[in-house]
Amino acid sequence: MTSRTSRRQFFETALVAGFPAIVPSSVLGKAAPSNLIQVGQIGCGRIGRSHDMPETLKYGDVARIVAVCDLDTVRLADGKTFVETYYAGKFGSGKYADVKTFGDYREMLADKSIDAVCISTPDHWHAQPAIEAALAGKDIYLQKPASLTIAEGRAMADAVKRTGRILQLGSQQRSDIQFRLACELVRNGRIGKLKEIFIGLPVDPPGGEERAMPVPSNLNYDAWLGSTPMVPYTEQRVHAQSADPKVRYDRPGWLRLEQFGAGMITGWGAHHIDIAHWAMGTEHSGPVEIVADARFPTKGLWNVHGPFHVRARYANGVTLYISEKYPNGLRFIGEDGWIWVTRGRYTAGRSNALDASDLKILSSGIKDGEVHLHASPQNDHHLDWLASIRTRKEPVAPVEAGHRSCTACLLAHAAMKLGRALKWDPAGERFVNDDQANALLTRKQRAPYGVDHVLAART
Repeated sequence: MTSRTSRRQFFETALVAGFPAIVPSSVLGKAAPSNLIQVGQIGCGRIGRSHDMPETLKYGDVARIVAVCDLDTVRLADGKTFVETYYAGKFGSGKYADVKTFGDYREMLADKSIDAVCISTPDHWHAQPAIEAALAGKDIYLQKPASLTIAEGRAMADAVKRTGRILQLGSQQRSDIQFRLACELVRNGRIGKLKEIFIGLPVDPPGGEERAMPVPSNLNYDAWLGSTPMVPYTEQRVHAQSADPKVRYDRPGWLRLEQFGAGMITGWGAHHIDIAHWAMGTEHSGPVEIVADARFPTKGLWNVHGPFHVRARYANGVTLYISEKYPNGLRFIGEDGWIWVTRGRYTAGRSNALDASDLKILSSGIKDGEVHLHASPQNDHHLDWLASIRTRKEPVAPVEAGHRSCTACLLAHAAMKLGRALKWDPAGERFVNDDQANALLTRKQRAPYGVDHVLAART
Protein backbone atom coordinates (compact mmCIF):
# COMPACT_ATOMS: atom_id res chain seq x y z
CA MET A 1 0.00 0.00 0.00
CA THR A 2 1.44 3.39 -0.98
CA SER A 3 1.51 6.32 1.42
CA ARG A 4 -0.89 8.17 -0.92
CA THR A 5 -3.38 5.28 -0.74
CA SER A 6 -3.15 5.08 3.03
CA ARG A 7 -3.74 8.83 3.37
CA ARG A 8 -6.80 8.61 1.11
CA GLN A 9 -8.22 5.73 3.16
CA PHE A 10 -7.60 7.74 6.33
CA PHE A 11 -9.77 10.54 4.94
CA GLU A 12 -12.52 8.16 3.86
CA THR A 13 -12.62 6.39 7.23
CA ALA A 14 -12.70 9.67 9.13
CA LEU A 15 -15.46 11.17 7.00
CA VAL A 16 -17.69 8.11 7.01
CA ALA A 17 -17.27 7.82 10.77
CA GLY A 18 -19.05 11.13 11.06
CA PHE A 19 -16.43 13.70 12.02
CA PRO A 20 -14.16 16.06 10.11
CA ALA A 21 -10.71 14.62 9.61
CA ILE A 22 -8.21 16.51 11.76
CA VAL A 23 -5.11 15.30 9.96
CA PRO A 24 -1.72 15.57 11.68
CA SER A 25 1.15 16.96 9.65
CA SER A 26 2.88 13.59 9.87
CA VAL A 27 0.10 12.18 7.72
CA LEU A 28 -0.51 15.10 5.37
CA GLY A 29 2.80 16.83 5.25
CA LYS A 30 2.99 20.55 4.62
CA ALA A 31 3.52 20.04 0.88
CA ALA A 32 0.66 17.65 0.25
CA PRO A 33 -2.23 19.77 -1.12
CA SER A 34 -3.37 16.85 -3.27
CA ASN A 35 -4.81 15.26 -0.12
CA LEU A 36 -7.32 18.10 0.15
CA ILE A 37 -10.41 18.51 -2.00
CA GLN A 38 -9.75 21.66 -4.06
CA VAL A 39 -13.01 23.63 -4.23
CA GLY A 40 -13.97 26.51 -6.50
CA GLN A 41 -16.78 28.81 -5.33
CA ILE A 42 -19.10 30.06 -8.11
CA GLY A 43 -21.15 33.00 -6.87
CA CYS A 44 -20.03 35.13 -3.92
CA GLY A 45 -23.39 36.73 -3.09
CA ARG A 46 -25.72 36.44 -0.14
CA ILE A 47 -26.15 32.65 0.07
CA GLY A 48 -22.53 31.96 -0.84
CA ARG A 49 -21.21 34.38 1.74
CA SER A 50 -23.64 33.54 4.55
CA HIS A 51 -23.88 29.79 4.06
CA ASP A 52 -21.91 27.90 1.42
CA MET A 53 -18.47 29.41 1.85
CA PRO A 54 -18.51 29.30 5.68
CA GLU A 55 -19.82 25.73 5.68
CA THR A 56 -16.99 24.62 3.38
CA LEU A 57 -14.32 26.71 5.07
CA LYS A 58 -14.83 25.09 8.46
CA TYR A 59 -13.58 21.76 7.05
CA GLY A 60 -10.19 23.16 6.10
CA ASP A 61 -8.50 19.87 7.01
CA VAL A 62 -10.58 18.08 4.37
CA ALA A 63 -11.12 20.70 1.66
CA ARG A 64 -9.85 24.11 0.67
CA ILE A 65 -11.56 26.85 -1.28
CA VAL A 66 -8.83 27.71 -3.78
CA ALA A 67 -10.77 29.90 -6.22
CA VAL A 68 -13.79 32.20 -6.33
CA CYS A 69 -15.88 33.42 -9.25
CA ASP A 70 -18.43 36.18 -9.66
CA LEU A 71 -19.78 38.42 -12.44
CA ASP A 72 -19.59 41.39 -10.06
CA THR A 73 -15.99 42.49 -9.52
CA VAL A 74 -16.81 44.00 -6.12
CA ARG A 75 -18.29 40.74 -4.90
CA LEU A 76 -15.42 38.85 -6.47
CA ALA A 77 -12.90 40.88 -4.47
CA ASP A 78 -15.03 40.53 -1.35
CA GLY A 79 -15.15 36.75 -1.86
CA LYS A 80 -11.38 36.46 -2.17
CA THR A 81 -10.89 38.57 0.98
CA PHE A 82 -13.54 36.58 2.84
CA VAL A 83 -11.80 33.25 2.17
CA GLU A 84 -8.24 34.46 2.68
CA THR A 85 -9.11 36.24 5.93
CA TYR A 86 -10.62 33.04 7.28
CA TYR A 87 -7.61 30.91 6.36
CA ALA A 88 -5.17 33.50 7.72
CA GLY A 89 -6.99 33.36 11.04
CA LYS A 90 -7.08 29.56 11.10
CA PHE A 91 -3.70 28.58 9.68
CA GLY A 92 -1.64 31.75 10.00
CA SER A 93 -0.37 34.12 7.36
CA GLY A 94 1.47 32.44 4.51
CA LYS A 95 0.18 28.96 5.41
CA TYR A 96 -2.30 28.73 2.54
CA ALA A 97 -2.31 29.39 -1.20
CA ASP A 98 -3.64 32.70 -2.50
CA VAL A 99 -7.21 32.33 -3.71
CA LYS A 100 -7.59 32.57 -7.49
CA THR A 101 -10.28 34.81 -8.97
CA PHE A 102 -12.38 34.28 -12.09
CA GLY A 103 -14.95 36.49 -13.78
CA ASP A 104 -16.13 33.58 -15.95
CA TYR A 105 -16.87 30.24 -14.31
CA ARG A 106 -15.98 28.40 -17.50
CA GLU A 107 -12.37 29.46 -17.01
CA MET A 108 -12.54 28.06 -13.48
CA LEU A 109 -13.90 24.76 -14.80
CA ALA A 110 -10.94 24.55 -17.19
CA ASP A 111 -8.54 24.61 -14.20
CA LYS A 112 -7.61 20.95 -13.77
CA SER A 113 -6.32 21.54 -10.22
CA ILE A 114 -9.91 22.15 -9.03
CA ASP A 115 -11.77 19.00 -7.96
CA ALA A 116 -15.21 20.37 -7.11
CA VAL A 117 -17.31 23.50 -7.33
CA CYS A 118 -19.97 25.02 -5.12
CA ILE A 119 -22.62 26.86 -7.19
CA SER A 120 -24.35 29.63 -5.20
CA THR A 121 -25.81 31.60 -8.09
CA PRO A 122 -29.33 32.94 -8.82
CA ASP A 123 -31.91 30.29 -9.74
CA HIS A 124 -31.67 30.92 -13.50
CA TRP A 125 -27.95 30.14 -13.31
CA HIS A 126 -28.21 26.71 -11.65
CA ALA A 127 -28.63 24.04 -14.32
CA GLN A 128 -26.20 25.35 -16.94
CA PRO A 129 -23.05 25.65 -14.76
CA ALA A 130 -23.92 22.35 -13.06
CA ILE A 131 -24.02 20.59 -16.44
CA GLU A 132 -20.79 22.23 -17.55
CA ALA A 133 -19.12 21.34 -14.26
CA ALA A 134 -20.14 17.70 -14.65
CA LEU A 135 -18.85 17.64 -18.21
CA ALA A 136 -15.57 19.14 -16.96
CA GLY A 137 -15.21 16.30 -14.43
CA LYS A 138 -15.97 18.37 -11.31
CA ASP A 139 -18.10 17.29 -8.37
CA ILE A 140 -20.81 19.78 -7.47
CA TYR A 141 -22.64 21.37 -4.58
CA LEU A 142 -25.65 23.15 -6.10
CA GLN A 143 -27.98 25.53 -4.36
CA LYS A 144 -31.67 24.78 -4.69
CA PRO A 145 -33.97 24.90 -6.57
CA ALA A 146 -32.33 22.58 -9.07
CA SER A 147 -33.38 24.44 -12.20
CA LEU A 148 -35.43 27.21 -13.76
CA THR A 149 -37.49 24.76 -15.85
CA ILE A 150 -38.35 21.07 -15.70
CA ALA A 151 -36.59 20.41 -19.02
CA GLU A 152 -33.39 22.03 -17.72
CA GLY A 153 -33.57 19.91 -14.58
CA ARG A 154 -33.91 16.69 -16.52
CA ALA A 155 -30.93 17.60 -18.72
CA MET A 156 -28.86 18.39 -15.64
CA ALA A 157 -29.76 15.17 -13.81
CA ASP A 158 -28.95 13.14 -16.90
CA ALA A 159 -25.58 14.88 -17.37
CA VAL A 160 -24.56 14.32 -13.76
CA LYS A 161 -25.50 10.64 -13.86
CA ARG A 162 -23.88 10.12 -17.26
CA THR A 163 -20.56 11.58 -16.09
CA GLY A 164 -20.59 9.82 -12.71
CA ARG A 165 -20.12 13.04 -10.77
CA ILE A 166 -21.24 13.67 -7.19
CA LEU A 167 -23.90 16.38 -6.92
CA GLN A 168 -25.34 17.49 -3.61
CA LEU A 169 -28.41 19.74 -3.77
CA GLY A 170 -28.52 22.47 -1.14
CA SER A 171 -31.59 20.86 0.46
CA GLN A 172 -29.87 20.99 3.82
CA GLN A 173 -32.96 19.98 5.79
CA ARG A 174 -32.12 16.39 4.83
CA SER A 175 -29.07 16.67 7.06
CA ASP A 176 -31.07 17.99 10.05
CA ILE A 177 -31.85 15.21 12.48
CA GLN A 178 -35.50 16.16 13.09
CA PHE A 179 -36.39 16.00 9.38
CA ARG A 180 -34.68 12.65 8.91
CA LEU A 181 -36.35 11.23 12.04
CA ALA A 182 -39.78 12.50 10.96
CA CYS A 183 -39.36 10.85 7.56
CA GLU A 184 -38.17 7.58 9.11
CA LEU A 185 -41.13 7.52 11.49
CA VAL A 186 -43.57 8.11 8.63
CA ARG A 187 -41.91 5.50 6.42
CA ASN A 188 -42.00 2.94 9.23
CA GLY A 189 -45.72 3.37 9.81
CA ARG A 190 -45.70 5.10 13.21
CA ILE A 191 -48.75 7.17 12.24
CA GLY A 192 -50.37 4.39 10.24
CA LYS A 193 -51.15 4.77 6.55
CA LEU A 194 -50.18 8.26 5.45
CA LYS A 195 -53.19 10.21 4.16
CA GLU A 196 -52.33 13.92 3.96
CA ILE A 197 -49.37 16.31 4.18
CA PHE A 198 -49.79 20.00 4.94
CA ILE A 199 -46.90 22.32 4.03
CA GLY A 200 -46.64 25.96 5.08
CA LEU A 201 -44.47 28.37 3.09
CA PRO A 202 -43.92 32.13 3.30
CA VAL A 203 -44.72 34.53 0.45
CA ASP A 204 -42.94 37.55 -0.98
CA PRO A 205 -44.45 41.07 -1.00
CA PRO A 206 -45.18 42.98 -4.21
CA GLY A 207 -43.45 46.25 -5.03
CA GLY A 208 -40.03 47.09 -6.42
CA GLU A 209 -38.84 50.05 -8.48
CA GLU A 210 -39.03 49.65 -12.25
CA ARG A 211 -37.03 52.78 -13.21
CA ALA A 212 -34.17 51.91 -15.56
CA MET A 213 -30.67 52.72 -14.29
CA PRO A 214 -27.17 52.71 -15.80
CA VAL A 215 -25.50 49.31 -15.50
CA PRO A 216 -22.78 49.48 -12.80
CA SER A 217 -19.27 49.19 -14.24
CA ASN A 218 -18.48 46.36 -11.81
CA LEU A 219 -21.28 44.09 -13.09
CA ASN A 220 -21.32 41.98 -16.26
CA TYR A 221 -25.07 42.45 -16.65
CA ASP A 222 -25.46 40.63 -19.97
CA ALA A 223 -23.90 37.48 -18.52
CA TRP A 224 -25.85 37.93 -15.27
CA LEU A 225 -29.14 37.82 -17.23
CA GLY A 226 -27.84 34.72 -18.98
CA SER A 227 -30.45 32.78 -20.93
CA THR A 228 -33.31 35.04 -19.77
CA PRO A 229 -34.55 38.01 -21.87
CA MET A 230 -32.63 41.27 -22.04
CA VAL A 231 -34.36 43.86 -19.83
CA PRO A 232 -33.22 47.26 -18.53
CA TYR A 233 -31.04 47.25 -15.44
CA THR A 234 -32.50 48.41 -12.17
CA GLU A 235 -30.91 47.68 -8.82
CA GLN A 236 -34.02 46.07 -7.34
CA ARG A 237 -34.04 43.55 -10.20
CA VAL A 238 -30.53 42.36 -9.36
CA HIS A 239 -28.82 43.20 -6.06
CA ALA A 240 -27.90 46.30 -4.12
CA GLN A 241 -24.71 48.09 -5.16
CA SER A 242 -24.29 49.67 -1.73
CA ALA A 243 -20.84 50.32 -0.27
CA ASP A 244 -22.15 48.84 2.98
CA PRO A 245 -21.67 45.03 2.85
CA LYS A 246 -24.66 44.57 5.17
CA VAL A 247 -26.87 46.09 2.50
CA ARG A 248 -24.93 44.73 -0.47
CA TYR A 249 -25.59 41.17 0.70
CA ASP A 250 -29.21 41.63 1.70
CA ARG A 251 -32.00 39.59 0.10
CA PRO A 252 -31.82 40.31 -3.66
CA GLY A 253 -34.65 41.47 -5.90
CA TRP A 254 -34.29 38.67 -8.45
CA LEU A 255 -35.92 36.29 -5.97
CA ARG A 256 -39.18 38.17 -6.56
CA LEU A 257 -39.15 38.09 -10.35
CA GLU A 258 -40.58 35.31 -12.51
CA GLN A 259 -37.89 35.98 -15.12
CA PHE A 260 -35.40 34.36 -12.74
CA GLY A 261 -37.52 31.93 -10.72
CA ALA A 262 -40.99 31.14 -9.44
CA GLY A 263 -41.03 32.77 -6.02
CA MET A 264 -41.50 31.01 -2.73
CA ILE A 265 -43.05 27.91 -4.28
CA THR A 266 -39.54 27.01 -5.42
CA GLY A 267 -37.59 29.11 -2.90
CA TRP A 268 -38.93 27.42 0.23
CA GLY A 269 -41.00 24.79 -1.55
CA ALA A 270 -37.87 23.04 -2.80
CA HIS A 271 -36.97 22.39 0.84
CA HIS A 272 -40.32 21.22 2.21
CA ILE A 273 -41.56 19.31 -0.85
CA ASP A 274 -38.22 17.51 -0.84
CA ILE A 275 -38.89 16.36 2.72
CA ALA A 276 -42.43 15.28 1.78
CA HIS A 277 -41.01 13.15 -1.04
CA TRP A 278 -38.39 11.68 1.30
CA ALA A 279 -41.07 10.68 3.78
CA MET A 280 -43.25 9.13 1.08
CA GLY A 281 -40.44 7.41 -0.80
CA THR A 282 -41.48 9.23 -3.99
CA GLU A 283 -38.05 10.77 -4.63
CA HIS A 284 -37.91 9.50 -8.22
CA SER A 285 -41.54 10.23 -8.97
CA GLY A 286 -43.99 13.04 -8.28
CA PRO A 287 -47.67 13.97 -8.15
CA VAL A 288 -50.12 12.69 -10.73
CA GLU A 289 -52.60 15.56 -10.42
CA ILE A 290 -52.17 19.13 -9.22
CA VAL A 291 -54.45 22.14 -8.89
CA ALA A 292 -53.60 25.58 -7.53
CA ASP A 293 -54.76 29.14 -7.28
CA ALA A 294 -52.70 32.22 -6.47
CA ARG A 295 -52.82 35.99 -6.46
CA PHE A 296 -50.17 37.74 -8.56
CA PRO A 297 -49.17 41.42 -8.24
CA THR A 298 -50.77 43.80 -10.73
CA LYS A 299 -48.20 46.60 -10.41
CA GLY A 300 -44.59 47.13 -9.43
CA LEU A 301 -41.42 45.35 -10.52
CA TRP A 302 -41.75 42.20 -8.43
CA ASN A 303 -44.25 39.77 -9.93
CA VAL A 304 -43.91 36.33 -8.28
CA HIS A 305 -46.97 34.80 -6.68
CA GLY A 306 -48.52 36.12 -3.49
CA PRO A 307 -51.06 34.23 -1.33
CA PHE A 308 -51.71 30.79 -2.79
CA HIS A 309 -53.11 27.32 -2.26
CA VAL A 310 -51.93 24.08 -3.89
CA ARG A 311 -53.43 20.58 -3.79
CA ALA A 312 -51.40 17.72 -5.27
CA ARG A 313 -52.43 14.08 -5.42
CA TYR A 314 -49.89 11.23 -5.56
CA ALA A 315 -50.35 7.74 -6.95
CA ASN A 316 -49.96 6.29 -3.43
CA GLY A 317 -53.19 8.01 -2.39
CA VAL A 318 -51.57 10.82 -0.39
CA THR A 319 -52.82 14.37 -0.89
CA LEU A 320 -50.36 17.22 -0.40
CA TYR A 321 -51.60 20.72 0.51
CA ILE A 322 -49.40 23.82 0.38
CA SER A 323 -50.31 27.35 1.46
CA GLU A 324 -48.93 30.42 3.17
CA LYS A 325 -51.82 30.08 5.63
CA TYR A 326 -50.23 27.01 7.27
CA PRO A 327 -47.34 27.27 9.75
CA ASN A 328 -43.92 27.05 8.10
CA GLY A 329 -43.08 23.35 8.16
CA LEU A 330 -44.71 19.98 7.40
CA ARG A 331 -47.55 18.14 9.12
CA PHE A 332 -47.89 14.46 8.20
CA ILE A 333 -51.34 13.04 8.95
CA GLY A 334 -51.91 9.30 9.01
CA GLU A 335 -54.73 7.02 10.03
CA ASP A 336 -53.25 6.65 13.54
CA GLY A 337 -51.81 10.07 14.31
CA TRP A 338 -49.72 12.99 13.07
CA ILE A 339 -46.14 14.27 13.05
CA TRP A 340 -45.09 17.93 12.79
CA VAL A 341 -41.57 19.01 11.76
CA THR A 342 -39.94 22.35 11.04
CA ARG A 343 -36.60 24.09 11.33
CA GLY A 344 -35.16 24.88 14.72
CA ARG A 345 -33.13 23.36 17.49
CA TYR A 346 -33.89 19.66 17.84
CA THR A 347 -34.24 18.11 21.27
CA ALA A 348 -35.27 14.54 21.99
CA GLY A 349 -38.98 14.28 22.60
CA ARG A 350 -41.47 17.03 21.86
CA SER A 351 -40.12 20.38 20.79
CA ASN A 352 -40.93 23.30 18.51
CA ALA A 353 -38.97 21.53 15.78
CA LEU A 354 -40.55 18.09 16.11
CA ASP A 355 -43.89 17.10 17.61
CA ALA A 356 -46.49 14.33 17.29
CA SER A 357 -50.01 13.47 18.33
CA ASP A 358 -48.56 11.02 20.86
CA LEU A 359 -45.13 11.29 22.50
CA LYS A 360 -44.74 7.53 22.10
CA ILE A 361 -44.43 8.08 18.34
CA LEU A 362 -41.31 10.18 18.82
CA SER A 363 -39.77 7.93 21.47
CA SER A 364 -40.35 4.67 19.59
CA GLY A 365 -37.01 4.87 17.77
CA ILE A 366 -36.05 3.19 14.51
CA LYS A 367 -35.32 -0.50 15.03
CA ASP A 368 -33.00 -2.89 13.24
CA GLY A 369 -34.65 -4.17 10.09
CA GLU A 370 -36.73 -1.01 9.64
CA VAL A 371 -36.18 1.75 7.10
CA HIS A 372 -33.10 3.80 7.99
CA LEU A 373 -32.54 6.87 5.83
CA HIS A 374 -29.18 8.40 4.93
CA ALA A 375 -27.68 10.09 8.00
CA SER A 376 -25.24 12.89 7.20
CA PRO A 377 -22.01 12.84 9.24
CA GLN A 378 -22.38 15.28 12.15
CA ASN A 379 -25.77 16.18 10.64
CA ASP A 380 -23.79 18.49 8.37
CA HIS A 381 -24.81 18.91 4.74
CA HIS A 382 -21.50 20.18 3.37
CA LEU A 383 -19.54 17.53 5.24
CA ASP A 384 -21.86 14.92 3.72
CA TRP A 385 -20.96 16.32 0.28
CA LEU A 386 -17.24 16.11 1.01
CA ALA A 387 -17.66 12.56 2.34
CA SER A 388 -19.44 11.55 -0.87
CA ILE A 389 -16.65 13.02 -2.96
CA ARG A 390 -14.18 10.81 -1.09
CA THR A 391 -16.24 7.61 -1.07
CA ARG A 392 -18.03 8.14 -4.44
CA LYS A 393 -21.24 7.10 -2.72
CA GLU A 394 -24.48 9.00 -3.27
CA PRO A 395 -24.96 12.02 -0.98
CA VAL A 396 -28.03 12.66 1.14
CA ALA A 397 -29.58 15.03 -1.44
CA PRO A 398 -28.67 13.53 -4.83
CA VAL A 399 -29.43 15.05 -8.19
CA GLU A 400 -32.48 12.96 -9.16
CA ALA A 401 -34.23 13.66 -5.86
CA GLY A 402 -33.44 17.35 -6.22
CA HIS A 403 -34.76 17.44 -9.76
CA ARG A 404 -38.00 15.71 -8.77
CA SER A 405 -38.56 18.05 -5.80
CA CYS A 406 -38.00 21.06 -8.05
CA THR A 407 -40.35 19.52 -10.62
CA ALA A 408 -43.18 19.30 -8.09
CA CYS A 409 -42.63 22.98 -7.25
CA LEU A 410 -42.73 23.97 -10.92
CA LEU A 411 -45.86 21.87 -11.47
CA ALA A 412 -47.54 23.86 -8.71
CA HIS A 413 -46.41 27.08 -10.37
CA ALA A 414 -47.80 25.92 -13.73
CA ALA A 415 -51.14 25.18 -12.07
CA MET A 416 -51.10 28.66 -10.50
CA LYS A 417 -50.51 30.27 -13.89
CA LEU A 418 -53.11 28.21 -15.76
CA GLY A 419 -55.70 28.21 -12.99
CA ARG A 420 -56.95 24.68 -13.59
CA ALA A 421 -56.27 21.08 -12.64
CA LEU A 422 -53.33 19.45 -14.40
CA LYS A 423 -52.58 15.77 -14.83
CA TRP A 424 -48.92 14.76 -14.74
CA ASP A 425 -47.12 11.63 -15.89
CA PRO A 426 -44.09 11.28 -13.55
CA ALA A 427 -42.52 8.53 -15.67
CA GLY A 428 -42.68 10.43 -18.96
CA GLU A 429 -42.32 13.83 -17.25
CA ARG A 430 -45.08 15.31 -19.36
CA PHE A 431 -48.53 16.73 -18.74
CA VAL A 432 -51.23 14.37 -19.94
CA ASN A 433 -52.93 15.50 -23.16
CA ASP A 434 -52.25 19.17 -22.42
CA ASP A 435 -50.18 21.07 -25.00
CA GLN A 436 -50.66 24.39 -23.22
CA ALA A 437 -49.23 23.02 -19.98
CA ASN A 438 -46.42 21.17 -21.74
CA ALA A 439 -45.31 24.47 -23.28
CA LEU A 440 -44.35 25.50 -19.73
CA LEU A 441 -41.77 22.71 -19.43
CA THR A 442 -39.23 24.90 -21.22
CA ARG A 443 -38.41 28.56 -21.73
CA LYS A 444 -36.88 30.26 -24.74
CA GLN A 445 -33.16 30.72 -24.08
CA ARG A 446 -31.29 33.86 -25.08
CA ALA A 447 -28.14 32.99 -27.03
CA PRO A 448 -25.34 32.35 -26.41
CA TYR A 449 -26.47 31.27 -22.96
CA GLY A 450 -28.56 28.34 -21.80
CA VAL A 451 -28.57 24.58 -21.36
CA ASP A 452 -29.69 24.04 -24.96
CA HIS A 453 -26.63 25.92 -26.22
CA VAL A 454 -24.29 23.85 -24.05
CA LEU A 455 -25.79 20.53 -25.13
CA ALA A 456 -25.88 21.51 -28.81
CA ALA A 457 -22.19 22.40 -28.67
CA ARG A 458 -21.44 18.89 -27.38
CA THR A 459 -23.18 17.06 -30.24
